[in-house]
Amino acid sequence: MRILQIVPSFSLVYGGPSQMVRGFSTALANEGVEITLLTTNTNGDAGQTPLDVPLGQPIQQDNYQIIYFPCSPFRRYKFSLDLLQWLANHASEYHLAHIHALFSPVSTAAATIARYKHLPYIMRPLGTLDPADLHKKKQLKQIYGWLLEKPNLAGAAAVHFTSQEEAKVSARFGATTTDLVIPLGVDLPQLPPKGIARQQFGIDRHVPIILFMSRIDRKKGLDLLLPALENLQAAGLDFHFVLAGGNPQNPDYEKQIKNAIANSPLQQRTTITGFVQGEIKLALLQDADIFTLTSYYENFGIAVAEAMATGTPVVISNGVHIWQEIEEADAGWITTCKVDKLTTALTLALRSPEVRKQRGENARQLVKQQYSWSAIAKQTIKAYKNIIG
Repeated sequence: MRILQIVPSFSLVYGGPSQMVRGFSTALANEGVEITLLTTNTNGDAGQTPLDVPLGQPIQQDNYQIIYFPCSPFRRYKFSLDLLQWLANHASEYHLAHIHALFSPVSTAAATIARYKHLPYIMRPLGTLDPADLHKKKQLKQIYGWLLEKPNLAGAAAVHFTSQEEAKVSARFGATTTDLVIPLGVDLPQLPPKGIARQQFGIDRHVPIILFMSRIDRKKGLDLLLPALENLQAAGLDFHFVLAGGNPQNPDYEKQIKNAIANSPLQQRTTITGFVQGEIKLALLQDADIFTLTSYYENFGIAVAEAMATGTPVVISNGVHIWQEIEEADAGWITTCKVDKLTTALTLALRSPEVRKQRGENARQLVKQQYSWSAIAKQTIKAYKNIIG
């Protein structure tokens, strides 16, 4: 089975879609699927220098091959005529294309070419069909959606959603679609010894750590989290807050959050690490007593799954679309996007160390059973075979 994976950019610095597609491709390749990944040399977010990689030629990586193409003529929009020309020339050599992203010119054009070349394709929206996301640049997205994405959605062999809730709320611009719900996957990591992150950042081993590790973005609910943490402090609860993440696309908002912490009572019990990866990322997840993400909307929430994979219980909002699975597995605490409700959930978690321990174990089992890359690959291959058949 020969499958194309197509993604507008493949950042080596920041995670998100690139991290998911990398893990996805590796897992499929490990199950014997022949994967070719097409992308551009844009290094993820705006402001990053282009990747220093060979262009237009296959590079072997983790049992699959990746081909980078130059961004031209619209580099800002991660557009590549070379990628699209390659796809038009080679589409007949593959059984199916899996296209990651909507409202991206290169993805939109790739789906159009696949349809013209009679290559079955799957589209993964990455949360862009969520009403909250569509509200951004609403008028432009409505025009783009109805004119360009509607025929792509209607012509897709399937639309890949990562949760039932994402599929439920997503717009289709009037298109009738075949929906495919397959969650994202995470690795079950080899964990470092406990205490490394506490030692590095000077956090007392007796103080519970509340960890936020995600992109510092308006949708992530930091305007709920910071007041809730101030409420915990005012109530006399002991904790240390770690803010891990960045936002190169919106540095002004990142600065705004940092300033808010600097000018609040939380300053003395907060550590701001910036973007983390590798060993220190795992060490933070391992040492955290509570992982929290109170997004207003999140089509999956890969950071939540990564935290659960380390055995860390989570406090999340019902805007994170895997909240029902977490609630059913008793792997954390679920709250609405209200400061008082979040304060209550965090208070319960802080005051219940034994419950935290049990829910952390439940969280790791949930990831092992439903969100491991091996499980995701097997589920995806079955879907591919049904479509090709």
